[in-house]
Amino acid sequence: MKKLFRAAAVAAATALALTACGGGGSSADPANVAPTGEIKPREISWLLSRPADGAVINIMKKLADDYAKDHPGFELNLITTPDRPSYIQKLETLAAANKLPELFDTDATPFAQQLAGQGKMVDAEKLLKSLDLYDSYRPGALDYQRFDDGSLFMIPFQFELEFIWYNKALLQKAGVSVPTSLDDIPAMCTALRSAGITPIAIDGQDQWPLERYVAYQPFREAGPDFVQQLKKGDAAFADAAGQKTVNWMADLGKADCFQEGFSAQGYSDAQNLFTNGEAAMYNIGTWELPSLATDKLNPAVRDDIDFFTLPTTSGSATAANEFVSPSGIGMAVNTKTYDPLVSDFLKFALQKYPAEYAATGALSPTTDVETAVPANATPLYKKALEQANNLGAKQAMPWDTQLDPTTNGRLQQELVLLVQGDITPAQFTETMDKAIGQNAPKFFK
Repeated sequence: MKKLFRAAAVAAATALALTACGGGGSSADPANVAPTGEIKPREISWLLSRPADGAVINIMKKLADDYAKDHPGFELNLITTPDRPSYIQKLETLAAANKLPELFDTDATPFAQQLAGQGKMVDAEKLLKSLDLYDSYRPGALDYQRFDDGSLFMIPFQFELEFIWYNKALLQKAGVSVPTSLDDIPAMCTALRSAGITPIAIDGQDQWPLERYVAYQPFREAGPDFVQQLKKGDAAFADAAGQKTVNWMADLGKADCFQEGFSAQGYSDAQNLFTNGEAAMYNIGTWELPSLATDKLNPAVRDDIDFFTLPTTSGSATAANEFVSPSGIGMAVNTKTYDPLVSDFLKFALQKYPAEYAATGALSPTTDVETAVPANATPLYKKALEQANNLGAKQAMPWDTQLDPTTNGRLQQELVLLVQGDITPAQFTETMDKAIGQNAPKFFK
């Protein structure tokens, strides 16, 4: 896995170099969101990084088939690569060769912002406004997709809330309560370990779940601006907010907060550890409601499961109702291939998608539809959905969407070493601040 992230970082640097050296910029206008002319059905492609059997893909397949009934010859070719590091390599290689398909997935990363700056992505805000859809989207769903300058070039298909799920019986056994501060968690872990309980189940193999934790203390200490400054080298891990999270991560490791061998365990390993009643806490989003808040959940733990939102800290710069609320990876539209057919299909699909998505029991990125609570849901399902009605204005952004790819890959590696106690907080700080100093200027000028 580490090799994959290093390879992704190399691919990112190579792709940027090639595109900058005349890989061929699009001559299309990103602001021309309503191309005129005849609609000529053909196959169009969407480069995806989503679960192949997930709701987004299944719904878009259905909508494409419906569209094709009135447009014979139309077909939506889905190029799916759920593994994120492999997907990043594919995306950046195609971008370097100027061969991006009509539609492609991307987070609001520095790499994506450079593509937008090269005129390779249609202005999503103008597009949604031209379709009279913009005002129906949740502001938070759109904001998650925006670049630092506020521009919007990706369309969200999801809206999720991330909680810390917990087992009430295990906390009671250890004599601990739901933490009121992030600073309480290391001591909680120590108490849980003393009671023979694994404190936190985590997917260490994919690395992004551990990276969520490093973002929490700075978000509470200094607000969302810290990572915006950090990624450009205008802030550092040596700063107060940076040192707070570095030392906190080290403390989580010293308290054995995560399961033994966590770095080699994957998504299903972590989920099973929690749903089998072996781990007390599990940090995951509402995309897992079908597993955690329905009768599919293990009956032995079902009545003991609850969740809490990201704890604050003393003097927190952000509120309790402000936490990680992502709208998932967004979809970008290629300016080079944007024509009346692509425009017409997007109008058809985006108008119908929210209702179809909400019917699956998921939170829609828009507010004009109501999520259908499944018949087999537990009370937690509705409780989780209702959290979307009381969100604050500030959003904790996952750092893997904010840092340049080389720095991000290094951070993920160093975090594992820090939590495992293989390096000291001082060593981590020196390594990461040096990495940012070397890599940030290549992406942020």
